[in-house]
Amino acid sequence: MTIPPEAQAAAAPRVALFVTCLVDMFRPSVGFAAVELLEAAGCVVEVPKAQTCCGQPAYNSGDRATAADIARNVIAAFEGYDYVIVPSGSCGATIIKDYPQILADDPRFAERARALSARTHELVSFLVDIRGARVSARCEGRASYHDSCSGLRSLGIKEQPRHLLAQVEGLTLSEMDEAEICCGFGGTFCVKFPEISNNMVGNKTASIARSGADLVLAGDLGCLMNIAGKLSREGREDVKVRHIAEVLAGRLDAPAIGEKG
Repeated sequence: MTIPPEAQAAAAPRVALFVTCLVDMFRPSVGFAAVELLEAAGCVVEVPKAQTCCGQPAYNSGDRATAADIARNVIAAFEGYDYVIVPSGSCGATIIKDYPQILADDPRFAERARALSARTHELVSFLVDIRGARVSARCEGRASYHDSCSGLRSLGIKEQPRHLLAQVEGLTLSEMDEAEICCGFGGTFCVKFPEISNNMVGNKTASIARSGADLVLAGDLGCLMNIAGKLSREGREDVKVRHIAEVLAGRLDAPAIGEKG
């Protein structure tokens, strides 16, 4: 990955990586890939040990008090950094969009929530929009990109991942139809409405099949795990599933998501 001269001339920003629960517990390679990409983009990267869940499950389930407590912990853990970077559109949207609303009436944290919101970015959008980074990775195959709901609708992430994927040597982007349609994960939605969720992800895997892609990419691990699970149940071992950060960083040695090592 390279960055333009004007970005290189500026002092290296001190960046904190918000790892996310799913990355931490199910796919640590995404976190390592994110660190590599950020360092290659000229950032000094730290991973605060005091970080926890972003609070999205509690907030979406109506437990606003717990969500507010979690938000306060996150704010305290991530103060003092130039930027906070999240390899997830959904967790990023929680911090950027929801925290200022959750803590709007808290005299101690309202302004701090707005300040954290202003410094927080989803990983790929930060690399493109803030750092102007370019990648030099290689990945052979035909890839189709799934636009996660939170990244697309809450944060406006659409062209940024495609901009970087177009630079990956050997990779052909084969867009699926209905790339912007929800995969059916939706956090607690797939637990509350499993039949509807399964039908939605079935529509998504059918779109992937029509694209002819042998690799599915996205910026949200929840979506990717949901899609990988459905592909596995359908017996589609020919289609691999990875987080976009892994491809951009060239971290392709580990098994794909849902694939046995």
